[in-house]
Amino acid sequence: MTQSPVVIGVDSSTQSTKAAFTDAATGRLLGVGRAPHRVTGEGGARETDPEVWWHALREAVAAGLKDSGTDASAVTGIAVAGQQHGLVVLDRTGRPLRPALLWNDTRSAPQAAALTEALGGPDAWTARTGSVPVASMTASKWQWLRENDPAIAEATAAVRLPHDFLTERLAGTAATDPGDASGTCWYSTATGEYDAELLALLGLDADLLPAVAGTGATRVGTLTAGSAAELGLPPGIAVAAGTGDNMSAAVGLGFGGDGLLDHPVLSLGTSGTVFAATRTRPGSPALSGFAAADGTYLPLACTLNCTLAVDKVAALLRLDREDALPGGEAVLLPYLDGERTPDLPTAAGLLTGLRHDTTPQQLLGAAYEGAAVTVLRALDEVLRACGLDPADPAVAARPLRLVGGGAQGRTWVETVRRLSGRPLIVPENGELVALGAAALAAGAATGEDPVAIARSWRAGEGPELEPVERDLATWERVGSVLDRAAPSLLS
Repeated sequence: MTQSPVVIGVDSSTQSTKAAFTDAATGRLLGVGRAPHRVTGEGGARETDPEVWWHALREAVAAGLKDSGTDASAVTGIAVAGQQHGLVVLDRTGRPLRPALLWNDTRSAPQAAALTEALGGPDAWTARTGSVPVASMTASKWQWLRENDPAIAEATAAVRLPHDFLTERLAGTAATDPGDASGTCWYSTATGEYDAELLALLGLDADLLPAVAGTGATRVGTLTAGSAAELGLPPGIAVAAGTGDNMSAAVGLGFGGDGLLDHPVLSLGTSGTVFAATRTRPGSPALSGFAAADGTYLPLACTLNCTLAVDKVAALLRLDREDALPGGEAVLLPYLDGERTPDLPTAAGLLTGLRHDTTPQQLLGAAYEGAAVTVLRALDEVLRACGLDPADPAVAARPLRLVGGGAQGRTWVETVRRLSGRPLIVPENGELVALGAAALAAGAATGEDPVAIARSWRAGEGPELEPVERDLATWERVGSVLDRAAPSLLS
């Protein structure tokens, strides 16, 4: 019996690679292969050797073939969704010259501030790129490299994002997509092209950059014979341009031009993000005004400290991550890696409001609350970027979709539910980034719209939790501490 066509969606995140083997017709998840990454660095440094990602992709595909029972000959397409913003610099043979600077490497904060000033301030950057340089953005990291390791910058023959690096290994083609490119701060969301003036400001030659495909589902090549041999797959299968992880999650949810628009999503992972797909080009300096993978836009706010920060607090308290209670009077802002939203790259954690009767369980609950309030405060700005009034009862009644690893945790779900006061939808498919990449792969193989494909797969569906009365007392207590403390006590 001939197996139905299968596509592979790769989620190459900060901590690991997942390869989701998916039935191209139904979206049924057949199996998932996984392999870990190694992140190094102390203080503000966060780096990974890009070769680690390639080896992890190979391991994940091999494990996925085994887990799914897929005949390799049934695979028709592959796409990579990667962690955003990372800076990969290559030599003329395509080999990394140094470990990649990751999105959560905060050493480039001074360069981000200087770049912002050099162009005339936040509004000038937003008008061109949709976003303001912060330490996370690739432009800031390239500027850091130029100033701190000029020999490597001078020797660089190619500059790539993490997902670009892997796509090029698969297809032998230097390509990216508008979504991930819009996180560099050298791509213009106004023109849909690299901005020549910004490249000149950065001393970056456009010839070092990959071509920008029309969408994340654009077929940019086919799997090379060499890569096919390494992966155990047939050569010649479709390779999509791929995209960034947040853009891929939006596709997996069925968000975009041929799907659902102007509905909010909260992703709970290493970072916390809130975003929506919209046809309105974002123009708020408070947000990252990204492009989406399908030609729409993806206004997004991102925090550096989410599940890993809360897990660290749980470990310090020697508690299980679910052994938490509401924080009471305690407020804990778990900014253990600096912070991106608000822009406090040198921040550390802050604990206040302790009493004799404060329990370890309440301290852990306060860490959840601090992380959740930080990302939820940006939700209204995302809705405004979509042209919506957050105070409109109809807008306030739109469900908040909760995705990412934290969405599988009871305490995370109940904390967000209590502090947002919104109905929640928790999609049953927990691999939305990988599934979105699979939809991109299916689009590359068939020519169909990836959002329409994902909508037909119904991956974004799940039980809806009714809203509960909003815990305004906790919201205002945490928000008050954040407003009064930043930046003097946090940095």
